[in-house]
Amino acid sequence: MQNKTSKSVISWCMYVINLSMKGVSQVVLIENAVTGIIILTGITVASFSLGVIAFISAMLGTLIGLYGGAEDSAKSGLFGFNSVLAGLSLFLFLEVPNKWSIALIGAVLAAVFTAGIMHILGTFEIPALTFPFIMVTWMFLLAGYQFTSLTLSKDLVPQDLSSWKIATTDNPSLVNGIIRGVGQVFFQDFFWTGIIIIIGIFWAGWKFGVYTILGTTLASWAAYTMGADIHTLNLGLYGYNAVLTVIAVSLVFDEKRKLAPVTGIIGAILSVPVTAAVHTVLIPYGLPVLTLPFVLTTWTLLAARKVTIKL
Repeated sequence: MQNKTSKSVISWCMYVINLSMKGVSQVVLIENAVTGIIILTGITVASFSLGVIAFISAMLGTLIGLYGGAEDSAKSGLFGFNSVLAGLSLFLFLEVPNKWSIALIGAVLAAVFTAGIMHILGTFEIPALTFPFIMVTWMFLLAGYQFTSLTLSKDLVPQDLSSWKIATTDNPSLVNGIIRGVGQVFFQDFFWTGIIIIIGIFWAGWKFGVYTILGTTLASWAAYTMGADIHTLNLGLYGYNAVLTVIAVSLVFDEKRKLAPVTGIIGAILSVPVTAAVHTVLIPYGLPVLTLPFVLTTWTLLAARKVTIKL
């Protein structure tokens, strides 16, 4: 009897871990547990602490979905990815002794927010994407200006736009920028983490891999052509929103449309000026751009398809 109980507990744990790994892969809009494991490995290579945070956050989001009555969505990993991103962002952007607990609280809230946003936007047949994670992260960061228990990272410094300068004299490293543009989806600028994540994406299907490379490459080219800050470009900060946008528009949502690849490419390029615009708006508040350009660009293109049906 005890052996049966132990086996059932182990089976349940493996089941939850499998769904949680799908939650990690759903950050890049892929439902594949192996891809999630590879991506988690890439994160852990860069930082063991971040790997642990990502893993626990994915599990928390998944469990909330399972026991909250949204089992079908949880089985697809749709309750894990916003939790993963919220856990990672809060762990990185807060400098407090208890940031582990705050990051995991954020992961839990991201899952709850996901349910609410899914319900609201479901009426319009628009996906929630990563908007819940953005809401939770900004909520904690903005609250940091009012609570002494939430100390923001020194990297998040509000700046006056009049003193903002663009560094265009640095040497561009487009290969680094292209690879890091993939890793930055998970807040990673470590080159080899980007490589590992790309491998994980290719594991799910060659189309996903090709569009990932295409998205980050187009974004780097477009940003460089428009005279972007070279340091920002080299870190891949113009690439990650393009990666998510091209995957979402070209492959995940309405991929059977003939012009879906073209629309996705347009979306990847469009995400670059949107990223710059959002950054400009947020500079005075010291807030990170996160994946808002991806959300805005994808929502706009998916909504446009309701009218221009051939897109």
